[in-house]
Amino acid sequence: MESAPYQPQHPVRFVTATSLYDGHDVSINIMRRLLQDSGAEVVHLGHNRSADEIVTAAIHEDAQGIAVSSYQGGHLEFFKYIHDLLKERDASHIKVFGGGGGVIIPDEIEELHDYGVCKIFSPEDGRKLGLQGMINHKLQQCDFATPKQLEEDAARIGEKDAKAVARLITAAELALQEKTSDFDTLREDLAKRSTDVPVLGITGTGGAGKSSLTDELVRRFLRDFPDKHLAILSVDPTRKRTGGALLGDRIRMNAIDSPRVYMRSLATRHSRSELSSAIEDAMCVLKAAGYDLVIVETSGIGQGDAGIIDVCDLSLYVMTSEFGAPTQLEKIDMLDFADLVALNKMEKKGAEDALRNVRKQVRRNRKMFEAADEEIPVYGTIASKFNDTGTNILYRALIDRINDKKSTGWQSSLEVGREESRRHHVIPADRAGYLAEITRTVRNYRQTTEEQARVARELFQLHGTADMLQCHPRPVGAQAAENPQDLQQEDLAGTLQPLIAEREEKLLPETQKTLKGWPELKKTYAQDEIVTRVRDKEIRNELNTVTLSGTKIPRVCLPDFEDWGQIVKWTRKENLPGYFPYTAGLFPFKRTAEDPKRQFAGEGTPERTNRRFHYLTEGDPAKRLSTAFDSVTLYGEDPDERPDIYGKVGESGVSICTQEDMDKLFAGFDLCDPMTSVSMTVNGPAPILLAMFFNTAVRQQLDRFRKENEREPSEAEADEIRACTLQTVRGTVQADILKEDQGQNTCIFSTEFALKLMGDIQQYFIDKKVRNYYSVSISGYHIAEAGANPITQLAFTLANGFTYVEYYLSRGMHIDEFAPNLSFFFSNGLDPEYTVLGRVARRIWSVVMRERYGANKRSQMLKYHIQTSGRSLHAQEMNFNDIRTTLQALMAIYDNCNSLHTNAYDEAVTTPTEESVRRAMAIQMIITKELGLAKNENPLQGSFIIEELTDLVEEAVMAEFDRINERGGVLGAMETQYQRS
Repeated sequence: MESAPYQPQHPVRFVTATSLYDGHDVSINIMRRLLQDSGAEVVHLGHNRSADEIVTAAIHEDAQGIAVSSYQGGHLEFFKYIHDLLKERDASHIKVFGGGGGVIIPDEIEELHDYGVCKIFSPEDGRKLGLQGMINHKLQQCDFATPKQLEEDAARIGEKDAKAVARLITAAELALQEKTSDFDTLREDLAKRSTDVPVLGITGTGGAGKSSLTDELVRRFLRDFPDKHLAILSVDPTRKRTGGALLGDRIRMNAIDSPRVYMRSLATRHSRSELSSAIEDAMCVLKAAGYDLVIVETSGIGQGDAGIIDVCDLSLYVMTSEFGAPTQLEKIDMLDFADLVALNKMEKKGAEDALRNVRKQVRRNRKMFEAADEEIPVYGTIASKFNDTGTNILYRALIDRINDKKSTGWQSSLEVGREESRRHHVIPADRAGYLAEITRTVRNYRQTTEEQARVARELFQLHGTADMLQCHPRPVGAQAAENPQDLQQEDLAGTLQPLIAEREEKLLPETQKTLKGWPELKKTYAQDEIVTRVRDKEIRNELNTVTLSGTKIPRVCLPDFEDWGQIVKWTRKENLPGYFPYTAGLFPFKRTAEDPKRQFAGEGTPERTNRRFHYLTEGDPAKRLSTAFDSVTLYGEDPDERPDIYGKVGESGVSICTQEDMDKLFAGFDLCDPMTSVSMTVNGPAPILLAMFFNTAVRQQLDRFRKENEREPSEAEADEIRACTLQTVRGTVQADILKEDQGQNTCIFSTEFALKLMGDIQQYFIDKKVRNYYSVSISGYHIAEAGANPITQLAFTLANGFTYVEYYLSRGMHIDEFAPNLSFFFSNGLDPEYTVLGRVARRIWSVVMRERYGANKRSQMLKYHIQTSGRSLHAQEMNFNDIRTTLQALMAIYDNCNSLHTNAYDEAVTTPTEESVRRAMAIQMIITKELGLAKNENPLQGSFIIEELTDLVEEAVMAEFDRINERGGVLGAMETQYQRS
């Protein structure tokens, strides 16, 4: 196993990405960091990149290698298509590397190698070579000079041939680095052919959003001038220690996927400035190629840097409000020289004050004391916001300035208003500290519990003392006079009453009720059955199970406490299943007619998945369906015959692209049957898929009406059927956009817009009285799969849940109107904290909902689905996976989860077969039907370690809430990617 990095003899450039419709970017991020540490220049594209985007980037960047991770299936078609595109574009010298853990099996790896892919790494390669060994292999394979054809390329750049342009820029870089004269003659020729192309220089501090703003300007330019071409030179710093560089600006560039755009990323290498030494030669190449506009974006600069003004016709300085005290503005050179200044990220706190201060400083610098604010070339922008008004104003000012300086005569058709960018708060400013309030609420509840337990214990002791004194025989007459100790005893008994009264006053009404009802509660659970009535229906629950040996096993065990302090502490922290704070479970008893079993399924066509659904639920009165969609559907796209899409269709989920597909998916299931529920794991396009699902349910009921009545329903009847269907259908849609941003990356809209959609859906649920369907499944599973430990999974997930609560409240919804529509989804595992994950979640949620938000009983109940850990599945030694899954399932069932998916043992490498799914279902059934202890429904209660672990995990979650709160809440922490760290 190699540990020392390979030292390349040539400047090696890699393009890295995850494959199309794949958000699993953890491994590729590790790989590209190791490549950088080993001296490579890495152009990172991020996740969900098509084969054409990757190949185009590799050619534009004149890279030697492409490295792609693919975990969502379709890898055969994807990697072959990359190879074919490179060959088709005469770029077969670019080496292709890939990996996908156990998803890409050995036979497929061999097939791809035979096809011409350089190397697909397997788990076995990782074991033998180690991470650095794999990186060294890539570097060795790519340690060569890219093709050099100066004269031929120079002749072809007039046609805007991207490959020729890229090679000439590389030649310019190498000539400077190697101090040769190869490029000198060509430089003179290119200068003669160059046209007077406007050059826009964009510079600013690191992290100011230069690339995002550049992308927005490019988007508007391409739409405004459909006949013009532009080129972008983007510079990032070279790391002095390693010589490597992250050239990451393409991650933010979403508008450049156009034949009218050329982009090249440059490392500073030995320039010791914010620009590459080859920047002027690169600009010369682009001007000779005939682009209509050249944009040069520098790396992050300091206060005294202004190198961009020497190489551009006009400059844009991008900054944020985080510049410190206003006096710091006096030190920034670019405020003297920049033609335009953009104060980006105007959504930040203090941005409006910062904008005023920057304008004041520019006014002073340029002696524009009489000018109105609109005349000062400082603009507030929010580049991350769609159609941002401030960015529109900046763009028009930019075009006007180009016209003034270069006499281009460009006429923009973009309409802009006068209103600048303004902060829009998803969470109102006065509610920004909601997580701090939540931690105070939980800790205050714990403190109150300790105080009430102490008072109750003292009261119990005082009553006991009084009873003992009362029972002691008291002497009378002369005998009493002879024994003064008895008189003292009588006086002592009298002094106890004020002490008792004082403590009774300190007991909360809730505590008094608990103590008063405890004997009757114990008596109730000591019976053979409990009879309750719900909506005029009598429900009988047997309270014991008799073993084959004749032993009575109680369904719910109560502690044998007599001390009132113990009773109060236990009922406030634990309590019986079905009683606040629901630590032991939400309902007094589990359903006997419906197991928690809910198996995830989805593959191929709707018809094929429908057959799997029927197989999974055959013989079960309860039809609990859980739907996996393929990655094409998850990204809101349509199937296509293009190879990088085609290979993904129906892989790792079902392909749904029309309403008819949804109808076929659930054919044969009555979606309005109270014993049927449907879970759909979809996030980005969730509103669309949810609408299709509701339409399917309505269509079923309309068809049923037609069949039963042999006629079409009237308009009024149809409306009644629709309303009844929406109020009856059961299930959940995942639709958790915060989790997607933090962990899984299937975001197709901005977070702000996606949250608005979620709020719209919830308002629709309220208006239509949709009470049996969950509008969101707030998910920790994918956060865990992305690397979170059990505590951070739980903390991030609950924090996301409370963020939705605050957002919905800010929209005017009442807590009890929407809280019952919220559900949760967690991952399981073998870490000890997973044993109490559900207990802690239920307790925190119920306490906060009651004590902080004043929610009713139904809103206090945290319902959650749990899935055994996908991360714990091994691609090698697969047969042992069932052992891990069994242990995880046992913990979930003991913890009273509301529904459970047990992974199939082969799920790490393939879509589960009928045989492996049957075994996965058998795990649950053996536990629930055959394991004797599982007949008891609160087996974790009373264990010292479980109680201690519950308290420890709860406090750890509170500490994590504090850390998130310090970063501005969930949304503030997301801006710095705290949850991903």
